[in-house]
Amino acid sequence: MINSMLSHLKIIPIPAFQDNYIWLIHNDVEAIVVDPGDAEVVCETLIRLKLQLVSILITHHHHDHIDGVTALMSQYPATTVFAPKQEKYQFNHTPVNESDVIEFKTLDLQFTIIKLPGHTLGHIAYYAHTKDQHNLLFCGDTLFGAGCGRLFEGTPEQMYASLQKLASLPSNTQVYSAHEYTLHNISFALTLEPNNLALIERQLKTFRLRDLQQPSLPSTIGLELATNPFLRCFSSEIQSSIGLVNASNLQVFSTIRELRNHY
Repeated sequence: MINSMLSHLKIIPIPAFQDNYIWLIHNDVEAIVVDPGDAEVVCETLIRLKLQLVSILITHHHHDHIDGVTALMSQYPATTVFAPKQEKYQFNHTPVNESDVIEFKTLDLQFTIIKLPGHTLGHIAYYAHTKDQHNLLFCGDTLFGAGCGRLFEGTPEQMYASLQKLASLPSNTQVYSAHEYTLHNISFALTLEPNNLALIERQLKTFRLRDLQQPSLPSTIGLELATNPFLRCFSSEIQSSIGLVNASNLQVFSTIRELRNHY
């Protein structure tokens, strides 16, 4: 979907670079952006939609997620910035950590911080339960459509535990990942679980969306549980495909994460 809509909020992906999405949350007046690696495309969108930027949410320190922050703060000096407590940043910000809560009263929105070490050691996500009974997850580079982030700083144990945190969220939680990797991830997943009918159906739907130049995101936790191999380490078909029948879920996760690195 190009534009996910709640009764009082709109959530729009702003494409950036080759495959990034900068998520814009707004109520037709004020806006929040998540991981703005490119200030120019954000400013163009804010001007076009006549929005006032009030906050920036950062999930981790990689340049394609933060390089637009300083320019946006200069353009919108009243903007507040939130970023992981465990990481260092050159711009002014409020550090946030596990279970901290951020409230935006004018948007009627409240985020709880989830700490997700793995991709980076300080990586966090922003999770909200809205008055419309929607659950929203902005998870940066931890959980992707049918995939997960690379382990640049963390261990397989840390990433597996982080993904289990996300897997425990309500199945209707909308998952706003930061990259358009879904088709390639599905292609890899099918090498592990070729008889997964939900995965086959997801591939067809994703092909249709991308052919229309529409994002494959947001996903949902329920869809990821049904199709994402990194959340399906218990699958006998996946275990058989990699020769690890009756192995621990962590062993399976570690193996398929390494296989995905070279796919």
